[in-house]
Amino acid sequence: MGLYKIFKIVAMLLGVAGLIFWFLLISKGDDAVKATGEGVAPLMYIGYMVMAIVLLLVTVFVLKGVLSGEVKKTVMSVGAFLAVVVISYVLASSSIEGLTPADNSVVTESTSKWVGTGLIAFYILAIVAVATMAFSGVKKVTSK
Repeated sequence: MGLYKIFKIVAMLLGVAGLIFWFLLISKGDDAVKATGEGVAPLMYIGYMVMAIVLLLVTVFVLKGVLSGEVKKTVMSVGAFLAVVVISYVLASSSIEGLTPADNSVVTESTSKWVGTGLIAFYILAIVAVATMAFSGVKKVTSK
C-alpha cells in the first residue's frame, strides 16, 4: 500500500472521528458546553493529532526537498511562510478587552497578539489554498 493511500485513510478516519465528536458536542447544547466545557476535549485531541501529523509531514517533506537538492524552492517556501507570519503579526491586535478565559488564567497582550497572529496566518493560508485549488480546477477544465 502506498504512502498516499495510508495518508488518505488516516485523513478520512480523523475526519469521521471529528465529525462524530462535533455532532456529540452539538447535541449537548450551547448552554451545557459553555457552562462545563463538556465534549470539547475529544475535538481538541483530534486537533492535536492533525497538527502533529501535519508538522511531521511538513518536516519530512522539507528535509526530503533539502536533501534532494531543491534548496532554492525550500528557501523560497520557508521565506513565503515567514512573510505570512510577519504580515499576520503586524495585522494582529494585542487588545485584551473583553477576554475572560473560563479557567481564570491570565491573558496578556502578548498572548492575545500571538493568538491573533495564528488566526490571521491561518486565514491567509486557507484563502491561498482555496484560491490555488480553484485556479487549478479552472485551468484543468479549460485546458481540455
